Amino acid sequence: MAMAKANNKTHCFTCNKEKITYPCRGCSKEFCLIHLTEHQQMLNEELNHIINDCDQFKQTINEQKQNPQSLQKLSLINQINQWETNSIEIIQQKAQNCRETVSTSSEIFINDIEIKFNDLSEQIKQIHSENEFNEINLNYLRNQLIKITEELYNPSKISIKEDSQPFINEISIISSKKEQKPKWDKWNQNAITVAGGNEKGEGLNQLDHPEGMFIDRKNNLFIADNLNHRIVEWKYNAKQGQIIAGGNGKGSQMDQLSCPTDVIVDEQTHSIIIADFENRRVIQWLNQNQQILVENIDCRGLAIDKHGYLYVSDWVKNEVRRWKMGEYNEGVIVAGGNGKGYKLKQLNFPNFIFVDEDQSVYVTDENNHRVMKWKKNAREGTIAAGGNGQGGNLKQLNHPQGVVVDDLGQIYVADFQNHRVMRWCEGKNEGEIVVGGYSGENQSNQLNGLCGLSFDDEGNLYVVEGNLYVVDHSNHRIQKFEIIS
Repeated sequence: MAMAKANNKTHCFTCNKEKITYPCRGCSKEFCLIHLTEHQQMLNEELNHIINDCDQFKQTINEQKQNPQSLQKLSLINQINQWETNSIEIIQQKAQNCRETVSTSSEIFINDIEIKFNDLSEQIKQIHSENEFNEINLNYLRNQLIKITEELYNPSKISIKEDSQPFINEISIISSKKEQKPKWDKWNQNAITVAGGNEKGEGLNQLDHPEGMFIDRKNNLFIADNLNHRIVEWKYNAKQGQIIAGGNGKGSQMDQLSCPTDVIVDEQTHSIIIADFENRRVIQWLNQNQQILVENIDCRGLAIDKHGYLYVSDWVKNEVRRWKMGEYNEGVIVAGGNGKGYKLKQLNFPNFIFVDEDQSVYVTDENNHRVMKWKKNAREGTIAAGGNGQGGNLKQLNHPQGVVVDDLGQIYVADFQNHRVMRWCEGKNEGEIVVGGYSGENQSNQLNGLCGLSFDDEGNLYVVEGNLYVVDHSNHRIQKFEIIS
């Protein structure tokens, strides 16, 4: 409230007497000095009421938090319980009707069989009494008996049909809270070949069963060209690649590689780090100079986090270890390490890995047909995708390979033997097909045994930028699926 002395006498709003008055800016009314004080007191009392109401509301919130059986929750749960009761009654009534129908139909069916059998029996009696029959008559009687017997034990006239339309009312919970939506929701199902695709071979425009892949901030591709025993870089929009590591034949010398499975680029040092699979080593190439970082490791997948830690999956020890760059001692186990198995603390052939900004490790647990998430310092993992046995339905994976997680926590998986990329949203018990899923051939909408997986701008590890890149292993090419905006 602000006050200003009046120049002229006016009528006080409260006593209606002509006095020197003062305006209240809040209500735009004039008050004499006595009633202005009263007005202020009224306003103070109203403020105190508001403060008391806020305190009571705060207490109510605390009570709601401490009491899981809040009125709103109980009301909604009661509605759900009522829906459940009504639906069960409908189902039970439907089941009872069907049971009664089955009983009635079975009686009619048995009676029909009995009539046929009685008719056959009369024919047998007649033939037997007349004593005039031959092989044709016997074959006829035998076939009729077989026919009636099969009809009795295979009652094809009675079966159960399930309608696709529900006969109970579906319910769901609707929240007014705005949900965070994916930035991208659909990719062009016909891909563009951005590397290889010229049949299997060792030419600079060819690949031979590529596996891992890395994309830098300029969208240059670095490819673990597995059976060519080399790492090739394909510049953005290039027609052929250039060898940046290996390419000197299969071998274990420092300038050679043997079936590399994955590659990452440390953009701080501009070095190439390679999972040199058959040589059982992680090796770094920097300007054609080589350095072994980790020896005697059955390495498959690689990852580097925003803090510069290196992660390597070991498919024999069934674990993922982490090293601080430049300090390659024993490393720290961050996933698995409890022997081969299917328990939540175990892995069975860990393959590709992804590390998010919280240093949670996502690893494709290939022979368990699932993706596991191990939070930092966790003693066991959680199933992030798959885990419902080997198969091709939306709840299953079949030898998963590459994995990427976007900033919404959505998990993208290269589903190797199902020839598709799956997206699993957190909390869902099944995934959805993003691209592929057709027979494993080489058309632009098809994939054949996909391995590595990435999005544009791999340097920004935690954001899906748009275009999806897939290592199409058995088609010897890298496919780019463009986002539909």
